[in-house]
Amino acid sequence: MLQMTEANWLIFVAALLIGIVVAYWVFVHGSKPARRSHRPDVLDEGAAPAQRNQALIDAPPAARFDAPAHIDPPAMAGTMAGIGEVIAVAAQEEVDNLDPPPAPAIGGADDLRRIKGLGPKMLALLQTLGITRFDQIAGWTDADLDDLDTKLGAFAGRPRRDNWVEQARLLASGDTGAYEAKFGKL
Repeated sequence: MLQMTEANWLIFVAALLIGIVVAYWVFVHGSKPARRSHRPDVLDEGAAPAQRNQALIDAPPAARFDAPAHIDPPAMAGTMAGIGEVIAVAAQEEVDNLDPPPAPAIGGADDLRRIKGLGPKMLALLQTLGITRFDQIAGWTDADLDDLDTKLGAFAGRPRRDNWVEQARLLASGDTGAYEAKFGKL
C-alpha cells in the first residue's frame, strides 16, 4: 500500500486540489440569491387606484331583515345544550335586558339615509343615540360633532367630512333645489 501511495502521490494531490476548487465554486455560487426580474403591474401603466363607489354606498339596502323581538330557547338549552345554544340563550338574555331604544321625537322620524355619506350602519348607530330627524343634525355645533366622533369608532370624522349639518339644514327646510345644487340629486 505504501508503494502505491508513493507512486501515485501526484494524482492524490491533483484530486485533492480539484476537490477543493469544486467545493469553493459550489460554496461561492450556491450561496448567491437568485436574480430577480421586474414583473410589470397594472399600476406601472399609470392606472389610478380604485375609487369608492359613492352610488353603491348611498343606495338603500337590497333586503331588510327585522329580527323578532324575542326568540324562545329550546327547552333543554340550559342543561343539555351545545355551545351554540348556550351562546344563543346568553345573547337573548342580553337583548332582553337592554333598555328600549329612545322613541322618536315629536314630528316622527326622517329618512336620514337621504344625507349623502350616511349609510345603513351609521343610520343604526344614530338611531341608538336617539338621532332620528334632520333638525337634530342641523342643530349640531362643533362641540356636538367632537362628542359624536368619540362614539363613532371607525366612522369618526365622517359627519364633518361629508358636511352632514349643512345637508340636514337644507333637508329640514325642504329646500331640495338648493340641496341638489350643492350635493347632487336626491
